Amino acid sequence: MYMNKITSFEDIIAWQKAKELVVMVYTIMKGHRDYRFKDQFQSASISIMNNIAEGYERIGDKQLKQFLYFAKGSCGEVRSMIHIARDLEIIKKEDGEYLHNLSLEISRILSGFIKKLD
Repeated sequence: MYMNKITSFEDIIAWQKAKELVVMVYTIMKGHRDYRFKDQFQSASISIMNNIAEGYERIGDKQLKQFLYFAKGSCGEVRSMIHIARDLEIIKKEDGEYLHNLSLEISRILSGFIKKLD
């Protein structure tokens, strides 16, 4: 079903937005010295786009859907990390707002994609 309009995972809007999120997270965290926090934040963000890609490359809508749910879970993890990063002033308020809104947008797109696969 999803193959009609999408020819590669790079065509998936949620993947494109997730890539933007990853680049921003890596850029914002570049000089941060709390390596455990930094690694977790970066890992959670990159997990979104990688789960979308991996799910697309699997066979069938059922497996794709499973990986889209994983990506959605990682969106939640990123938002959780954003909250603590803002509260601890690790990231600027405006950067946190942008990342938060972008992760919510990705999550909504993933929800719509999952519904289309049902």
